[in-house]
Amino acid sequence: MANSNPLVVMFSAGEPSGDQHAANLFLEMKKSQPTIKGIGMGGTKMAEAGIGLRYDSANIAVIGVVEVIKHYREIRRALMLMQQLAVTEKPDLLICVDYKEFNFKLARFAKQHGIKVLFYVGPQVWAWRAGRVKQYGKVIDMMAVIFPFETAYYEAENVPVRYVGHPSVDKVHPQHSKAEDLLRFGLDRQHPVVGLLPGSRVNEIKRMLPVMLAAAEKLQANLPDVQFVLPQAGSIADELLAGYCQQSSVNIILIKNQPYDVMQCCDAIMTTSGTATLEIALLTVPMAIAYKLAPVTYWLGRLLVKTPFIGLPNIIAGNGIIKEFIQHEATPENLAAEMLRILTDNSYNADMRKNLSEVKQRLGQGGASKAMAELAQGMLS
Repeated sequence: MANSNPLVVMFSAGEPSGDQHAANLFLEMKKSQPTIKGIGMGGTKMAEAGIGLRYDSANIAVIGVVEVIKHYREIRRALMLMQQLAVTEKPDLLICVDYKEFNFKLARFAKQHGIKVLFYVGPQVWAWRAGRVKQYGKVIDMMAVIFPFETAYYEAENVPVRYVGHPSVDKVHPQHSKAEDLLRFGLDRQHPVVGLLPGSRVNEIKRMLPVMLAAAEKLQANLPDVQFVLPQAGSIADELLAGYCQQSSVNIILIKNQPYDVMQCCDAIMTTSGTATLEIALLTVPMAIAYKLAPVTYWLGRLLVKTPFIGLPNIIAGNGIIKEFIQHEATPENLAAEMLRILTDNSYNADMRKNLSEVKQRLGQGGASKAMAELAQGMLS
């Protein structure tokens, strides 16, 4: 490409967390290369960062075998659109952010057409299907991983890999003090605050929010003064949450686009599995993890997954420092009982906070977006 033309980077992010990671990365890249052009698939965060969206990933942000099958046509359409975009735009670099199976296929197509591929957030080969390391090695130029122990899996197969740090370390910073937030959100500091984090995908909300609301009702029966907050993800429509919350007998305070300020106000949080568990850990707030999948997805997972935990804090700690309630154990009774213990057992609460502080320490000082930007710029030169 002639020097007079701006460098073009194509991004592919299929989930809210990937959308945020890609946005942060692009903003960091623009600091040293202001004329760089970004295009691709993602969400509102990428659009706000100045990346030209050609496909809104909210249409395909699903998880689980059954859910993927239901959305197969739309996922296939998105893949074909992105493949066509790669051919017509001829980007200088394709950055695939998470969304493993989709991005693997896109990366393979891009490599076949002579496009450099940087994969950001490697597949969890330490949990299942370690053989994927070789497969990914054939379709990428560089794998960027976010946990330090992951590099060994790729180095063993001579796959180019770089540890860049976890992006959550940089972004998990409340905008206000806890005292200010309690006042802003109308919360009474004399009474406990419990957070509900039912997920950032529609299918997660439908599966987990009713369970959490029922748990909230049971908890309030034991602690009448308890307060409930729900940090609303930007990807979730008001109507969806309102439909569930209005049916509940407890008052749920919904707060948009301020997740970390909401989290820091909480004395305990019930959350779905995923990046949110790590964000809560970085704020050292005690929590319980709950998750339900379609039955087929769950049983397949039990056969394939090697790690004994699904929560990232537990995986990093190598120990069950946080209670996990999966599938049939994810009941209102179990969640309410765990919240009650966190709120009333001071020794239990202190131990959990101490363990979460150690997880935070293991994740380092941050700088993931900057390290990723330097890695991407090295591939563009």
